[in-house]
Amino acid sequence: MNDTYWELTIKLNHDFVDFMADFVANIHGEGLEIGNDNIIIRSENDVSYVQDAVTSLVGTLGGAIDVTFTLEEKKNIDWIEQYQNSVEPIEAGSFYIYPSWYELKDGKINIKIDPALAFGSGHHATTFTCLEAIEERVKRGDSVLDVGCGSGILGLAASKLGAVVDLCDTDPLSVESTQSNFELNDANYHRLWEGSANKVEQQYDVVIANIIVDVLRFIASDLKKATKLGGTLILSGILDTKLSLVLPSFLELKLVEQKQKDEWVTLVYRKERDE
Repeated sequence: MNDTYWELTIKLNHDFVDFMADFVANIHGEGLEIGNDNIIIRSENDVSYVQDAVTSLVGTLGGAIDVTFTLEEKKNIDWIEQYQNSVEPIEAGSFYIYPSWYELKDGKINIKIDPALAFGSGHHATTFTCLEAIEERVKRGDSVLDVGCGSGILGLAASKLGAVVDLCDTDPLSVESTQSNFELNDANYHRLWEGSANKVEQQYDVVIANIIVDVLRFIASDLKKATKLGGTLILSGILDTKLSLVLPSFLELKLVEQKQKDEWVTLVYRKERDE
């Protein structure tokens, strides 16, 4: 172990923390700490590339996100052990989401996810309510599409229930992470690709998209086309203050349930007629 390590603090508006944490987690595989208005990453290796990548991303968004950085060299205590000690398993319905340094739980549907390796460990409210919706809506033999799969946790949950699962993400590192997590859980998927719902080759009984509001609106047509007649569409990643921005894009579907945890909303739709 080195005597020192690097700590990069990314400070930004609370509304964009989860979006940016998703981005950072998929380029930095050593864990991150998510605060109300900041993200902290620590490594014994140089982390300046993360700052460069975030700066580049912010530039592509036209300055819509105001971000500041603090990079410090600090004395090395065993922060990885401290981080692991701070992450505990969670239960969402029948699902038990646990990191690899814990044991599985009898009587539960066990999903092993290491939060240090990818964003989407079940702790965030959107993931939690999506897991609840999946347990309630997905049946054995269903075809399921997880759009913006991240760590693959939602697709894994559907797979554990006996569904035939396809997954996609526009981030190649998320695709790699999903593949690794399916292997970690001895689970199988049908198809996994880099891209979005516009590349689907079929329609699905259940389509899941836990993404930010702007992306949900942008790909709304693809999500609806990917859903079978009579099928279910689960949308999440929606701040309650932005719910009114999402609803108009899905008016032709029947809203059958609205879940809320903290300030985050998950919507469950049924497709009752073709567009």
